[in-house]
Amino acid sequence: MKQRCPWPGDDPLMIDYHDLEWGVPVHDDRKLFEHIILDGAQAGLSWRTILYKRENYRKAFDNFDPQKVARYTDNRIEKLLLNPGIVRNRLKVRSTVQNARAFLEIQEEFGAFSAYLWRFVNGKPIQNQWKTLKEIPATSPESDAMSKDLKKRGFNFVGSTICYAFMQAAGMVNDHTTNCFRYHDLRKIKNR
Repeated sequence: MKQRCPWPGDDPLMIDYHDLEWGVPVHDDRKLFEHIILDGAQAGLSWRTILYKRENYRKAFDNFDPQKVARYTDNRIEKLLLNPGIVRNRLKVRSTVQNARAFLEIQEEFGAFSAYLWRFVNGKPIQNQWKTLKEIPATSPESDAMSKDLKKRGFNFVGSTICYAFMQAAGMVNDHTTNCFRYHDLRKIKNR
């Protein structure tokens, strides 16, 4: 049996997410947009809750196409707030539209959202060496800087804790514990 981080427990969807996605470096702009929106939606909730709603989010938000989401009207937002498949928090839904608009501005300025984000870690994943979950921080100097800059550029639901969770999910930081099989797998991945 493979040794893995303890946080997925015995939940099959969480295990798949841990084993296949969490911590893998992401450079695709649409996937990064999805990550940052879902991590913002998680604020005050468990990742498990959001993961189980992820497919509903993809359907509700046009597969996280920022061009489409940026054009959502108040009418569209009101319809989304009736969708039981997503977190129906008005501030979070509105922030998704606002974040799409800010995302497009960053893409315009930097050529890619990926180019903008990865500069916070000097273009390569930070390889931490945590033995236990208790050692893993909720924030870092990099997530502090990312949060501050994203907010300045018009993003919402991007506090430092959310940014750090985003960095973990998008592979900007390897926070698998050192006894986890994925820790060693991800140390071998070169930044693509």
